[in-house]
Amino acid sequence: MINLINRTLSASLLTVVLLCGCSQNTPDSVSLAVAQKSSAAVAMPDKFAADIAAQVLRDGGNAIDASVAGAFTLAVTYPEAGNIGGGGFMVIYMNGEPLFLDYREMAPAAASKDMYLDENGDVIKDLSLIGHRAAGVPGTVAGLWAAHERFGLLPWKALLQPAIGLAKDGFMVDPVLAERAADSIRLYAERTNFDDYFGNLHGGQVFKQPQLAATLERIANNGVNGFYYGETADLITAEMLRGKGLITKKDLENYKPVWRAPLIADWRQEQIIASPPPSSGGFAVIQLLKMKDDLADQFADVAHNSIQYIHLIAEIEKRVYADRAEYLGDPDYNDFDVKRLIDDGYLKARATEVDPRKISPLAAARPGLESHQTTHFSVVDFAGNAVANTYTINDWFGSRTVVDGAGFLLNDQMDDFSVKPGVPNMYGVVGYTANEIQPGKRMLSSMSPTILVRDGQVDMVLGAEGGSTIITSVFQTIVNVRDFHMSTKDAVEQSFFHHQLSPVDLITYSPTRPLPADVIAAGSKRGYRIVPNDWEFGDIQLITRDDQGLHAASDSRGRGQSIVLKRSSANP
Repeated sequence: MINLINRTLSASLLTVVLLCGCSQNTPDSVSLAVAQKSSAAVAMPDKFAADIAAQVLRDGGNAIDASVAGAFTLAVTYPEAGNIGGGGFMVIYMNGEPLFLDYREMAPAAASKDMYLDENGDVIKDLSLIGHRAAGVPGTVAGLWAAHERFGLLPWKALLQPAIGLAKDGFMVDPVLAERAADSIRLYAERTNFDDYFGNLHGGQVFKQPQLAATLERIANNGVNGFYYGETADLITAEMLRGKGLITKKDLENYKPVWRAPLIADWRQEQIIASPPPSSGGFAVIQLLKMKDDLADQFADVAHNSIQYIHLIAEIEKRVYADRAEYLGDPDYNDFDVKRLIDDGYLKARATEVDPRKISPLAAARPGLESHQTTHFSVVDFAGNAVANTYTINDWFGSRTVVDGAGFLLNDQMDDFSVKPGVPNMYGVVGYTANEIQPGKRMLSSMSPTILVRDGQVDMVLGAEGGSTIITSVFQTIVNVRDFHMSTKDAVEQSFFHHQLSPVDLITYSPTRPLPADVIAAGSKRGYRIVPNDWEFGDIQLITRDDQGLHAASDSRGRGQSIVLKRSSANP
């Protein structure tokens, strides 16, 4: 095994990555058409993580190693969503075995069902979003550690060195990151300590994070215990005391990631490997794909993103989001078999409810059974193993609360619970008792890391950012590739649209990729309001395989980078 310290962390690589952010792509190392088993690929939400993850693969690491190094890098260079203060989901295809790792945040032991309601039972504005009480117990470090303990090839400590270097020596700030930080300061000035840490972050300048570097060094030296015990844990609990937060040392010590059975469904000639609850994304993507096939006659000869296409998809989405609101929650607290929602017979029946011409009223899109921000990356290694990883601190920069002395942001994931049944969260999504707050419970998520496999080989790896719009973006990307035969790059660059049950007439689209004016006008005649979404969504990180080999693309709505690597003599 090649020593990662000697190769990945060479002075020349760090100098280029830290100060320039230049891609390490060369004609010898990158190709868009290479044979399977002779190539690997990464699709990351920024260039720093892409370069480092690619180098890990060059140095003999596998998809898990590249994911660990990439995820910790994003905690430094993509602080608005990359994190060690949040949590997420990892869909894995390793040595032919599909797996799922749940490292979602948990409610602290002191959390209660009505903790965000006033004496009149009304939701207290922003309490579940801003500040210390918005944070759930972080799971990212424990999740990455668990994945590496089970499958990693290269040393844990070595994999964290690039992130430590970026935090200590600094990196060149992208203007988009600077703009997002400035927006948070403008909107939430003096409500948290965010400005103290990110007030000097400016586009085109080097940004250093010495406190975060020290935290990462503790994690590198002590593994999972370097976060949930000792100095880092002390700093987290001290921060909680300052802001009347709920996370205690016992909460940190009790946190454990969970290996769960992934959701697996046959679709056409492929197998979908998706995330089970507490993700709602897996069942939803499967429902969308299968119901679209059940309505194949209605979709025949319907043009991509035409008003008829948008209407049919919206009708399907209504029913998916109705099921999501009613049935889904943490499976450790909610005794519901999610497989009932992806049963072929059930989906065929649901598809027959779709009105091909009119908008279904809310009452006609009820649950069918009786009874902004995130980041994703995709990796395929030289052995054909794959990781689809989505992790988050929820809104951009989470709760906007930095752990003083530790230098990282805490999440605001408590808002992903049903703070009050039937009341929308920040993404406009409603939920009911299945997702109510309980101590130790994991909040429902729309994260949708997805892997498609055909004949034992990975065909597609993808995921997205964007809160509740993640589900629909992932679904539309798969359809763009499979039904409209788009290239990998074209598939992620389309205008994505979104509907989530309520309001019944509202369709939103990704603001920087507007739908055509004639489509919007035609929608208005049908009774739709088709408007830009309140936040940008998509930022798909996609890897596909065809007869020519692997292809990778990063959605240009974000600042991502994708690299396809060719096996060389350095990778025997």
